Amino acid sequence: MKKINKRLFVASLIAGLTSSGVAHSQAVNLSSETAGPTGVPGQIMGHMADVLAEKKIANLQVAQGQTLTNSVRNVAEGKTDFASAPIILPFLLSRGVGPYGKLGKEKGAKLAANLRALYPYNAGGFYGYFYSNKGYKSWADFKGKSIWNGPPRGAALNNGRQTLVMAAGLADGKDYRGVQQNWGQLMTTLVDGSVDAFVIPTTFPHPYITTMTAAGKVTVLSVPKSKMESQLGKRLFGVPGNIPIVINGKDLGYKDSLTLVSEDGMLRGLGTAFTDVVHKKMSFKMVKAITVAHIETLDKLKKRAAFLSNVGLAEMDAKKSGFCGKSSLKYHPGAVAAWTDAGYKLPACAKP
Repeated sequence: MKKINKRLFVASLIAGLTSSGVAHSQAVNLSSETAGPTGVPGQIMGHMADVLAEKKIANLQVAQGQTLTNSVRNVAEGKTDFASAPIILPFLLSRGVGPYGKLGKEKGAKLAANLRALYPYNAGGFYGYFYSNKGYKSWADFKGKSIWNGPPRGAALNNGRQTLVMAAGLADGKDYRGVQQNWGQLMTTLVDGSVDAFVIPTTFPHPYITTMTAAGKVTVLSVPKSKMESQLGKRLFGVPGNIPIVINGKDLGYKDSLTLVSEDGMLRGLGTAFTDVVHKKMSFKMVKAITVAHIETLDKLKKRAAFLSNVGLAEMDAKKSGFCGKSSLKYHPGAVAAWTDAGYKLPACAKP
């Protein structure tokens, strides 16, 4: 009898240590959703799946090619554990507007209050692209043309449309024919000649640009500095998740296959601030472990794809990361602890 009780005690002790995070004999399963695998959100989620498995923290089961509007709601409703999230989406959800209009403000606000952030990054800036043989000289030449400007709905489509309004006052459906497709179709559309131009989010280098330049010479349009600094520009950058991106044209790469149209050699565009979100009920220890794994492997993440070195990883400035202002999204306490322990200073307005 004593031997049995002793065995039960030892088994209970081991189980208790494992559940408390002191020992990791078996990683938990977590579901996650992200956009296409080649973009910034998909690359970061793929990296997290790899490192969480390596560290035996969690088995992250990643669903790629998702519409992030739905993914963010799924996390808020507790249907998914982890999702890539443009900062604008929790804001729209909290207001019950845009893609969440059918929910209404009360239900939307209740769901948005369930979301917590882990770490910052951005998905690059929105710029105008076309094959140079089209002969366009400026954004004004996009008038009356067919322009690929995003997926059927969601934050990226909003940003694509906003970029055209800011750059040239062009409205979708009135001044040009907007073409929307799922992200998975874009790589084909980039080279099949079915549209005249593209307003898409890119970093440098980027698979979209690489694909286009393999098919011919490409021109990229910068948003004019005066437009970025205009009253309209200031209003657009006041929208949660909209951040200004400015890149020296000398750093774009692609040599003679990519031509920049800019008044001063700088590429300017509207950037999309992102984070990865979890439900507020995810445990402090789990979130801290996930965030610590992210911080400890930042160098490895930057080597995963060349463009990941300039997407705002570990950028804690509120304006550059898209936090605060009209956005009520906060970091999870476990994430705050991880970043603080690593020596980073988070903006007070982004703390819970």
